[in-house]
Amino acid sequence: MFEDRQQAGFLLAQKLEKFADKPDVLVLGLTRGGVIVAKVISTFLNASFDALVVRKIGAPENPELAIGAVAPKNTVFWNEELVKSLRITKEEKENMRILKGAERNLQEKLLRGNKPLAILGKTVILVDDGVATGASVLSALKFLKKQKAKEVVLAVPIIAKDVLRDIKKYFDMVISLKIEKEFYAVGQFYKDFPQVSNEEVIKLLK
Repeated sequence: MFEDRQQAGFLLAQKLEKFADKPDVLVLGLTRGGVIVAKVISTFLNASFDALVVRKIGAPENPELAIGAVAPKNTVFWNEELVKSLRITKEEKENMRILKGAERNLQEKLLRGNKPLAILGKTVILVDDGVATGASVLSALKFLKKQKAKEVVLAVPIIAKDVLRDIKKYFDMVISLKIEKEFYAVGQFYKDFPQVSNEEVIKLLK
């Protein structure tokens, strides 16, 4: 169990030492919890740092269950297996995409203003505080590939075992401190796991 996101970031940074002091490395934290972990890593590696605003798309009857996620420039990832098993229609999918896309755009404006994300030719270390379903990191990866990142390394303190098996082939590398079979929520692996506020993210990005 990790003390908090900062400690997880410090431990993770030590496994990423080969990326230290390289001008083409960008550490990108997924909002909002991933930004805290990413900031620690970027400081340790002496690397550029930014935030990537991604919004999960929850199942209609169970908002906590991520059936997809939307990243910048209307980049959407759907877990088609879940979508099919929950019998979600094309129309419902489109409505959810529009709603979550609008929420994401508003949040990005609030957190990052109009600052462009410089991805082209970069080695991106994509960071979150944990991966339970993979929807957010896969939508982020889709966006980063569209933006012509040189390579994408996923770095997370904790990841569900079955999710790692399913998604590792899409990334150039996956670095994780813990791989867990019994996985209910990311927070179960942290002693201190407060909600991260928009204000905290804005402060870190300054």
